[in-house]
Amino acid sequence: MKLRRLYLAVAAIPFTFSLSLSAHADSVSEKVSSDMPKLMALYKDLHAHPELSGFEVNTAAKLAKRAKALGFDVTENVGGTGVVAVLKNGPGPVVMIRADMDGLPVVEQTGLPFASKVRATTEDGIESGVMHACGHDTHMTSWVGTAQALTSMKDKWSGTLVMILQPAEERGKGARDMLADGLYERFPKPDYALAFHDAAGLPAGTIGYTPEFALANVDSVDVIVKGAGGHGAYPHTTKDPIVLASRIVSALQTLVSRELDPQDSAVVTVGSFHAGAKHNIISDKATMLLTVRSYSDETRQALLDGIARIAKGEAIAAGMPEALMPEVNIKDEYTPATYNTPEFTHKMAKVFTQRFGEKRVVQTPAVMGGEDFSRFYRADKNIQSLIFWVGGVEQGDWDKAKEDGTSLPSLHSPYWAPEADAVITTATEALTAVALNIMHKN
Repeated sequence: MKLRRLYLAVAAIPFTFSLSLSAHADSVSEKVSSDMPKLMALYKDLHAHPELSGFEVNTAAKLAKRAKALGFDVTENVGGTGVVAVLKNGPGPVVMIRADMDGLPVVEQTGLPFASKVRATTEDGIESGVMHACGHDTHMTSWVGTAQALTSMKDKWSGTLVMILQPAEERGKGARDMLADGLYERFPKPDYALAFHDAAGLPAGTIGYTPEFALANVDSVDVIVKGAGGHGAYPHTTKDPIVLASRIVSALQTLVSRELDPQDSAVVTVGSFHAGAKHNIISDKATMLLTVRSYSDETRQALLDGIARIAKGEAIAAGMPEALMPEVNIKDEYTPATYNTPEFTHKMAKVFTQRFGEKRVVQTPAVMGGEDFSRFYRADKNIQSLIFWVGGVEQGDWDKAKEDGTSLPSLHSPYWAPEADAVITTATEALTAVALNIMHKN
């Protein structure tokens, strides 16, 4: 997910701080600091050995073993390769902390000494390099760091800690599969759900938070435009699907620009347009692949209905018979919009600010990326939910980008290499502090 809007929103804010100290030193920061050498060794191992969505077998086993050693009751193979680790520590709220495990089919080009050299075949049969290009290795390492910190401070909190490792976030199905496998029925259902994501649009160690909608609905739509093919020299004997598809592409732009409230953010992008195989042959089919982004369920439905309406309407205008009406297929890899419950989000932002100081905690705008962490809240809207950002851009690179407009690598880029120690230190301390605040023993 690209965070350009997030980058622009904070580009004018000066960030100068030392990651070695929190706003105030305490047992949390001291514990995290003492654990960092081993956590960084774990991070490098995870980074060098990524696994694709749904195939996180070794990753899950490795981290499940660590959770068991800390005294958690661990269940593996939940919703595929998912892991659920439960630690009961007296009466009190149930707090769930989630990290995602999967890497991406990307050939790493960071030049790191521990860069991934792994190659694998995707579910679609494509052989590729594999890389943690979205920072899930920092998520998992912070998950372990948080588990270690909280188990060492059991005298300071009371309640139930449910820590989950989720597969297949990049395919939008891991959270759904864990819920379908009884996450809320087989294990304590959370009162609070927490997660973080590293950010390619914030300086290293900076926390970003977004009340209400934080990330978007993400739909993938295939539009198959039919025609009657023939010789390119005799177009009058054909029904040209390329011309029709081009009309559809143009008309789709009006869904956002003319049918939605200008203050209602949405995106309809045609990411792929494929038709034909030779200069002088008019094809009988054109295929378009779309990504569709929105926040509210109502806007999402309006966009999907509009795509189908425009495709059919343009076909009718082109004189296509009923048998040649376009097919509009909405793929099942839908990721719902992520919603941070507002009151809880603002309260936790105060916890962050108290710990890290005002310069390291900023409110950021919602982005059009997607995150299936959203499903844990949507499955039970009584849950208080928060996913926050932790910046990973090295301060020197950040300053240079501000000065001369240098482009920074985005998430999913083969060049994305977050300042991992800053991300892991900040995220581990933040997650631990929030959990202690929620489950504080009176």
